[in-house]
Amino acid sequence: MNNVDNISIKTLHFYISVYKAQSFSVVARKEGVSASKVSRIIKQLEDSLGQQLFYRNTRAVIPTEAGRVFMTYAHAMTESMSMAQEELQDRTLEPGGLLRINAPVFFGQRHIAPWLPQFSAHYPKVQIDLTLTDDFIDPHHYPTDVIFRIGTLNDSTFHARIFGEQTYHLAATPEYINQYGKLQSPTELIHHKGLVYKGSSGPNRWLFKTKGEDWTSCLAPALLMSNNAESLLVTALKGMGIVLFPDWLIGEHLKSGQLVKLLPEYTAAVKTTTQHIAAIYPNTRHVSLNVRTLIDYFAEVYGDPFYWQLN
Repeated sequence: MNNVDNISIKTLHFYISVYKAQSFSVVARKEGVSASKVSRIIKQLEDSLGQQLFYRNTRAVIPTEAGRVFMTYAHAMTESMSMAQEELQDRTLEPGGLLRINAPVFFGQRHIAPWLPQFSAHYPKVQIDLTLTDDFIDPHHYPTDVIFRIGTLNDSTFHARIFGEQTYHLAATPEYINQYGKLQSPTELIHHKGLVYKGSSGPNRWLFKTKGEDWTSCLAPALLMSNNAESLLVTALKGMGIVLFPDWLIGEHLKSGQLVKLLPEYTAAVKTTTQHIAAIYPNTRHVSLNVRTLIDYFAEVYGDPFYWQLN
């Protein structure tokens, strides 16, 4: 029986180095040992496996077919050990250094920035760089560790931690409703005043459906359009018109009664696809401790259901 129990990770590293360099002397100089020692380590590995891994000649050390096959396993074993070492090392370390966060403007102002002081108190060695923008950011081109985004997730080049789904509500102030009346159906929006968000792709659609029905688009005539959600919210709270906004934006005003939900029997949205609130980060082999810590922190802060959702 071949004795493979004595094969060490160090031996595998020597083997991989020889495989890539095709030279005992090159590996010897790199490792600070003699070429004869490298040759002896490889010979012991071959004896343990019962296979010749290299052809030797005066010009080079050439892998055999068995050597090429074994390379796949040697690489996998050393990678697994490296990942285990990093994982265990992380458990003994404290988050620290620069952590770069990107998020939508108003969501970041409402539901990220207010929670950062508590995060910093827990992890004082972390330096935070927070950028708020509604533009799409590609972390492969712009140095970013975590991107908070709201939308449909369909890019496999990123990892994503989904916190939950975004929920929309049609709402206006009690004063507006007293003046213009309640809505019985979305088609009645034509007689009302809309405060409509306008992004880079144009004004939001207002979509409605009841259980078992398809989405129907019904938009109130836009008395005001803006690319700034806060401006639209301010005007809505002054009774200027109706808004269709996510609960993370207007949940507190619905709970306080400053805004009243309209058409509660309908599901409302601005897109037909499910919109997730998620933290996105590059698809790397080993996720950093800083990234994992931040995402776990906000998952706990946001809760399930979200703390801003209506009961």
